[in-house]
Amino acid sequence: MKHGKKVNHLGRKVAHRKSMLANMASSLIEHKLINTTLAKAKALRQFVEPLITKSKIDSTQNRRLVFRALRNKYAVATLFRDVAPKVGDRPGGYTRVIKMGNRLGDNAAMALIELVDFNEVYNIEKSEAKKTTRRSRSRKKSIPSENIVPETENLSDTSELVDYNAPETVAEETDTVTQEVLEQNSQETKDDSATESEKKEDT
Repeated sequence: MKHGKKVNHLGRKVAHRKSMLANMASSLIEHKLINTTLAKAKALRQFVEPLITKSKIDSTQNRRLVFRALRNKYAVATLFRDVAPKVGDRPGGYTRVIKMGNRLGDNAAMALIELVDFNEVYNIEKSEAKKTTRRSRSRKKSIPSENIVPETENLSDTSELVDYNAPETVAEETDTVTQEVLEQNSQETKDDSATESEKKEDT
């Protein structure tokens, strides 16, 4: 039974387990993402998150405490220089564990552990602002009706603006056009006949 089992020893002695977690934490801080077994990923999360919390306050004492756990001065420098400013506003939960299925050899449950704020796929909406696209030319701003000055001085007298000679319907307009064409054709035929008669008289 699992009563009172708060620490997963991972089948290792204390010294071996601490060295392994320190090495995995240094790799996670350097690469921001590592692939391991699910049990190790859960143990690493409990190990590395308190160190990230300490890195928010950059002091000599916190650097010494983190170095005692990680045993790697380059990982400590990266943690305080690169990771801490990016996770400063997050109140815990700095890592994410994603299950990746079982391993082929021994069927062990595999997982991927990563730093949440360094994942560009999940945070793409926050990183990229919405781009506005212009698909047509900008329309001119409509002039308000108050600024339009009427052309006629007296708007009540609109008799000059009405064209009484204009046809009332489309049919009347077409009739007038056809009449004009017929008159022109008849005039041309008369002119042709007159010229032919003059030529005959001359001969």
